[in-house]
Amino acid sequence: MNDDYSRAVGVTVPVLRIGDVLLVTLQGDLHDGTAEQLRQDIVEAIARSRVTGVVIDISGVEIVDSFLGRVLAEIAANARLLAAQTVVAGMRPAVALTLVELGLTLPGLRTALSTEAALGLLGRVDTRVSGGPRREPR
Repeated sequence: MNDDYSRAVGVTVPVLRIGDVLLVTLQGDLHDGTAEQLRQDIVEAIARSRVTGVVIDISGVEIVDSFLGRVLAEIAANARLLAAQTVVAGMRPAVALTLVELGLTLPGLRTALSTEAALGLLGRVDTRVSGGPRREPR
């Protein structure tokens, strides 16, 4: 599938709002045109809805190339300028190895092992194990 095909059939990545967080779940290969459109969609959604966090779940992504890595870093930079934090969730070990080999540091991006953990980093969910000891806020 090439970028022209993606645009022609309207392949888009849904950007969902959950409270004051945007949730984006990437599946499969994300081609350059789709990644660029995603960056634009997220930035516009942050500005429009005034969310304070963005979670990008990449657990369904097998390969992150240098272009997609740069797009993720740009999303984080743009979000930061609009007063929102970005967390990438579900990175596969092979993707992490590839990013390191490419020399991509992804500044401004926090990472979490799961979407739930990412929401926890943003202070949106209680990530304690059910039935575990409760700590009262200080």
